[in-house]
Amino acid sequence: MNLTQADDFPIHQTPEPIAHAGSDKNFYDRYFFNGYANGGALSAEIPFFAAAMGFYPNLNIADAAFSFIHQGRQHNLRASKHLKMERMDLEVGPIAVAVEKPLERLRLRVSENEFGIAADLLFSRRAPPIEEPRFTRRQGPRAMMDYTRFTQNGTYQGWIRFQEKRITIAPEKFWGTRDRSWGIRPVGLPDSQPPAPPSFPQFFWLWSPINFPDHLLFCHSNEDAEGKPWNKSAILVALEGETIPLILAEKRLIFASGTRHAEEAALRFRTAEGGGGGGGGREILVRLKKEMNFFMNGIGYLSPDWGHGLDKGAEAIGYDSWSLAEVEETALPFLHVQALCRAEMTGLDQKKREGSGVLEQLILGPHEPSGFGDLLDGAR
Repeated sequence: MNLTQADDFPIHQTPEPIAHAGSDKNFYDRYFFNGYANGGALSAEIPFFAAAMGFYPNLNIADAAFSFIHQGRQHNLRASKHLKMERMDLEVGPIAVAVEKPLERLRLRVSENEFGIAADLLFSRRAPPIEEPRFTRRQGPRAMMDYTRFTQNGTYQGWIRFQEKRITIAPEKFWGTRDRSWGIRPVGLPDSQPPAPPSFPQFFWLWSPINFPDHLLFCHSNEDAEGKPWNKSAILVALEGETIPLILAEKRLIFASGTRHAEEAALRFRTAEGGGGGGGGREILVRLKKEMNFFMNGIGYLSPDWGHGLDKGAEAIGYDSWSLAEVEETALPFLHVQALCRAEMTGLDQKKREGSGVLEQLILGPHEPSGFGDLLDGAR
């Protein structure tokens, strides 16, 4: 691992660690957080919250968002500003991030604002971060994606206030995940001249960071239209013990009818023990069952009005909300979700483990294993 404490600050110049420098119009540097009630989430006052803060040094823009689910509605507070080339100012409108101890503790604050939303949340690690394989994807000759990301599971403590009601977030009740990523992704306005010839849009992303009482699971897969992974990783971290590299041998997704959002998933892993191609080692099965969908539009992903890197002026703040029951899940802005899931793991030993986490899904265009053949067709 090449991570250093400095990697927890938004000062990268390339997809490499800080020792290297360069530039690209689509360069970005982002914080992401999510938190969720780790037991009985459906009955919690706030079962899920998420936040993002992004810096786009070559666009001279920074943006941030804080979003949470409360009584069946998703509430989204958004902010944007001109960066003025100052990347150590981790405050965008009322939303601020403070790195209290790099790679261990970060604080997320939302100060008082006209929309009646405020928060003070401390993320504390459960284990060191996991550096994922570098993500590199080209569209013809052009690098569409080229970035580094690390992921870390932890607990949250603090509070969220909404419409004068203060809701306590206790560390024994709230788990979550945060990540840091930096490099090249499409940000801001689309390029005026994409590579020739035009290509049909296609993207498959599945990410599942899970918290168990004594283990942490990290798994992701980026795949092409035929289902062949171009970036794939899985690892199981024991809080007291070994870190076990895994092979994602099989995944089964059960989609809600007419959508591209999974209601259930079964992930079958194999440990690397035994080597070779014969499939030696232990088999571990993780089953996920959705409790609710969080729509990533709320923190800028696929948002037509508050997309990452859009110029909203020198300073801007906004708010919107929607009923989870009324979201048009087949519409492009709501395609990208993190499904809050209950998790069950078996096969590691004789013990069945129960936990919580998310199954993030963004499936655009064809994906043969899922039965999708067009841009946005849903499951039958």
